[in-house]
Amino acid sequence: MRARASLIIATLLTVTAQASTQEGLTPIVNTAQKTLTFDWPIMRIGTGEYEEGPTGVTVFHFTRKVLAAVDVRGGGPGTVNTDFLRLGYETPELDAVVFAGGSWYGLEATTAVGTALKDDGLRDGGWMSLALSVGAIIYDLGDRRLNEIYPDKALAQAAFRARRPGVFPLGPHGAGRMAKTGGYFGCNAHSGQGGAFRQVGDLKIAAFVVVNALGVVTNRDGTIAACYRDASWPKEVRTADLVAGLPDSRKPGWQGPPMQADAKRNTTISLVVTNQVMNPAELQRLAVQVHTSMARAIQPFATEFDGDVLYAVSTGELARKENPAITSADIGIMASDVMWDAILSSVPAQPIAAQPNSKLKPVSAELDRVSGTYVFSEFAELAVTNQGGKLFAQATGKRNVFAIQRERAVELRPVTAGEYMVPGRYPLTVRFEEGRVVLNPGAWQQIGAKRQR
Repeated sequence: MRARASLIIATLLTVTAQASTQEGLTPIVNTAQKTLTFDWPIMRIGTGEYEEGPTGVTVFHFTRKVLAAVDVRGGGPGTVNTDFLRLGYETPELDAVVFAGGSWYGLEATTAVGTALKDDGLRDGGWMSLALSVGAIIYDLGDRRLNEIYPDKALAQAAFRARRPGVFPLGPHGAGRMAKTGGYFGCNAHSGQGGAFRQVGDLKIAAFVVVNALGVVTNRDGTIAACYRDASWPKEVRTADLVAGLPDSRKPGWQGPPMQADAKRNTTISLVVTNQVMNPAELQRLAVQVHTSMARAIQPFATEFDGDVLYAVSTGELARKENPAITSADIGIMASDVMWDAILSSVPAQPIAAQPNSKLKPVSAELDRVSGTYVFSEFAELAVTNQGGKLFAQATGKRNVFAIQRERAVELRPVTAGEYMVPGRYPLTVRFEEGRVVLNPGAWQQIGAKRQR
């Protein structure tokens, strides 16, 4: 019996360990609650996600080679094949643009799409038929989740092979699966990927963006699109107020605690596409102009802690003689406006903090049942104990578990049967299920398996 029990325990621990690595992960493709739809057959989009992260990848594939340019801002970019786009060649050579989470580990996704193009027979080893995929990553690791799963080759190729025309998932999907914004002011709001499309006559413009910015996303009227606000903030505080209030607006008592260490790793990666024929110089100017305009929607923008990258693509389907009234400058202005719409569409509904129920008194037997150690990964564990008829939790691994720290235990306050919360600026809901605990149930949940005694 002891041998069997030891085997069961070992198996459970192995499953838990695998949940924080790349083993046994199943790609989830093209999920969305809300989508942007548009008519542009040459461009096909696929998204893939690992819910265990969560983290993901977004692939933009063009059915024939297109001309592209790039503009890089901020102090921490992570890209693949970007320098090639700076050379200004007039021959269309780009096949795909890839965005991914996982920080530099996610760069694997870009080259994986290139090899998928070859493996699927769409490209080969001929000099003029080599697959060219470019891409950029966002930082979605650190304190925002309790594991280090990243978008790998398998996920990227699954997303590529699930590509489809005219459908783009909005919000926490694809590369934006675990994005956040506003860390500079302590907002730490959930974010995602956004897209917008505009057609004027035969001219088409599309903008796509993954917003993982240090700054706050700002509405067109100057209000803040999403933020977990400090309790001391003025009720009607606007982005301009926060900027004007520096440095005091970042201090406790005015706006909240200083920026956390992981809030310093941010990136907004974006793509603007037009069907208008453009030469390399015009396309480069489009990239610069649209990228510059994004400072209206994200404030501050392109800081030393951001790694912002924008790709500009011309599919070349609309000849100049077919569209003589619209100049490249006009396209830049319109595309900048479309990009602001795309940024705003990236903002998902934010989780609402659960409220404790002072009348609910869980019985001691129930508290004993959920007590124990829950393992999220090799570095994140949570010890839950029944202390005098109240439930307490303390991080016992190498890292804190969100607001539950290693230094001291915090009380879990009951909300409903089996569900608790931890008071604070940022929502932290703790739900106990059979053999596991779920933190912040929903789109951004983290799951820990109970260690068997």
